[in-house]
Amino acid sequence: MPLHTQEAERLEPNEDPINYNFIDYSEKRSLPISIPDYHYLDRRGERFVVFNIYMAGRHLCSRRYREFSQLHENLKKDFVGFSYPKLPGKWPFTLSEQQLDSRRRGLEQYLEKVCAVRVIAESDIMQEFLTDTDEDQANLSPIDLKVLLPDREVVTVSVKKNATTDQVYAAVVEKIKMRKDVAKFFALFEIVEYNFERKLQPNEFPHNLYTQNYSTATATCLAIRKWLFSINKELALSSDDQATTFIFWQAIDEVNRGHIRADERLYQLKALQDSSKKHKYLELARELPGYGELVFPHCACDSRKEGHVVAAISTNCFKLHACKEDGTLVGQTVEFPWSNITQSDLEEEGMAFAFQYQKPNKNPRWVKIFTPYFVFMRDCFDRILEESKWPQE
Repeated sequence: MPLHTQEAERLEPNEDPINYNFIDYSEKRSLPISIPDYHYLDRRGERFVVFNIYMAGRHLCSRRYREFSQLHENLKKDFVGFSYPKLPGKWPFTLSEQQLDSRRRGLEQYLEKVCAVRVIAESDIMQEFLTDTDEDQANLSPIDLKVLLPDREVVTVSVKKNATTDQVYAAVVEKIKMRKDVAKFFALFEIVEYNFERKLQPNEFPHNLYTQNYSTATATCLAIRKWLFSINKELALSSDDQATTFIFWQAIDEVNRGHIRADERLYQLKALQDSSKKHKYLELARELPGYGELVFPHCACDSRKEGHVVAAISTNCFKLHACKEDGTLVGQTVEFPWSNITQSDLEEEGMAFAFQYQKPNKNPRWVKIFTPYFVFMRDCFDRILEESKWPQE
């Protein structure tokens, strides 16, 4: 006796893509997405409105109404069965400012509701909508980037969406009126993990980093940090108040992170933790172990079979502190004087930085460090080499 269709499907599930029961719409996430305003664009003789989309106060992109409408249609095809909020209606006539603001609020509510569902918010469709770059629009429509300064102030610069690191940094330097000869000792960094900042490559696109940092609600993931290892050159900057102020606040951060080890002198530093006493603070801090070191997050190393290492770079040497896999330091520290390091290399596929060292009367050996920041580690090595060639102050 033949099976009924319903019974057959229960034994052998239908593989038609319209079967959407496996999609879990119950898992929610909180995304601080908003559309606070809109602006007009003129392109090829056409004038139209674009709505500015922000995430945690960061400008992601600007989209036309018809792009929202297309997003809605695309989502309905991929996420069948989801109860979508209503999209503001289409209107064939020119809208008044009041009507445009009403449409803005409706589009904002739409995004808030669909992005609250994790599976939709993390879908390729939504990611492309929030990050896809229209080159014409990128050239016409500037976006605002917020950048954290070392003194904890946040500065906003207006740049093109496709502006490079160098272009964004130049805009910040101009905005804060930093001297050009001082600017080369600071750089644009990305705030990442474990109280760590990564120097951006010259041709990266800082705006793209905004869309990769949805999980944080901080004002920005971009920061200006000192890009200098030489203490002598740092002392030569003492006559510039802005540079000294920035170095002072960064030193406070390094003390708070434990990278500068104050120990029993911590109370003296706390007493000097005022901008008016910055020269005294730095004078004391420079005497302490760890000052001027750039410390990387813990990672694996081929010379350590069990556990991880914490790498630290300074003008004196390259250090590897032994630690557990959770980053807890253990006793052993190996120091490699720069005179013993003969060469270095990158392994892109393995995400590793490798260097060769040679002790007197010993054969050369390679050490490989597996870190996602291998390119930045190489940059630090190159910077140390560059600074070693600078004339002495």
